[in-house]
Amino acid sequence: MKPDTTARLLITCPDRPGIVAAVSNLLYNHGCNITALDQHSTDPEGGTFFMRLEFQTPHLDVSREALERSFDQRVAQRYGMDWCISYAAERKKMAILVSKYDHGLLEILWRWSRRELDAEVTQVISNHPDLEDPVRSFGVPYEHVPFSPETKPEAEAHILRLLEGQTDVVVLARYMQILSAEFVDQYANRIINIHHSFLPAFVGANPYQQACERGVKLIGATAHYVTSDLDQGPIIEQDVIRVSHRNTVDELRELGRDIERTVLARAVKWHLEDRIIVHGNKTVVFV
Repeated sequence: MKPDTTARLLITCPDRPGIVAAVSNLLYNHGCNITALDQHSTDPEGGTFFMRLEFQTPHLDVSREALERSFDQRVAQRYGMDWCISYAAERKKMAILVSKYDHGLLEILWRWSRRELDAEVTQVISNHPDLEDPVRSFGVPYEHVPFSPETKPEAEAHILRLLEGQTDVVVLARYMQILSAEFVDQYANRIINIHHSFLPAFVGANPYQQACERGVKLIGATAHYVTSDLDQGPIIEQDVIRVSHRNTVDELRELGRDIERTVLARAVKWHLEDRIIVHGNKTVVFV
């Protein structure tokens, strides 16, 4: 597909006959060509309907604003839809927050540098100065904003000023600070976090030590949207790897970092490609 002509439509609405036909007919009548379509209903009778649709716009016979107005008046209102249209040519602006662990950060920057992640990385913000050199080697601005319990309000206000007007999505690539509800509310369903999948079994410090002592056989990672409830937001992606009694704590940590990298990268890619619909405290992910 050509990014400069690709548009994406996400829909959530009560399920009823005729939705796909109505959407398809409207796009056809305006010269659009549908190139991908995924749908899901929670129940054949009276369920909730979700759809992701990609279409090409080189022969669109009206402006984008007129297309969206037509869709709202002729289709969306009729079916009670929550919907949005995005355009791949308008690359999302992404900021990354990180502390000292660099594996998630460098994975995102490496994939971005190879054009596997279609975004504009605007900046990396950290509460430590340690990662400035590797970040700047990618040509990305680096901002050091110290963070402590005493300075938390000032630090968050500083970060929000840095993000203001140039951020569509925030990635927490092992940012080891708890953001306030007021901060999170500024970017609802637009902050992606990554952590190990031991919760709620092994909370607190040294989860891999706890897991090793309990003889776990699976370790994994979870990527989710951030909400005001700590680590309770809608899950985007998870993965696991099998381990055994032979693995040391250090080996478990290394394996954990590997799986965190890939899970975070997938979650970020899916968000950038508008493949995720948040419904309550869960997600519908079209991949």
